[in-house]
Amino acid sequence: MNFIYPAVFRKKEDGRYHAYFPDLECCEASGDTLDDAIDNANEAARTWISVELEEEDPNLPFVTDPEDIETQEGDEIRNISVNIRFYEGWDE
Repeated sequence: MNFIYPAVFRKKEDGRYHAYFPDLECCEASGDTLDDAIDNANEAARTWISVELEEEDPNLPFVTDPEDIETQEGDEIRNISVNIRFYEGWDE
């Protein structure tokens, strides 16, 4: 199953990037470069979604339209796609 959530990437004073997902509570990532931060954000989102799906009553949030996300100057919004493959017995 494919999940797509927007992430906001912000360059910090030290040149590193910090990312957060407005829709995935406490799901954040960082990286030395934007590409590193994107890779780490993908892994963070995959972990967040996987943990939520393991709950007895999973509650995945609706996706916010990127136009509705408040940003600061210089922020970049990227859609992060996470593909999770279900296998027999995954919900046991």
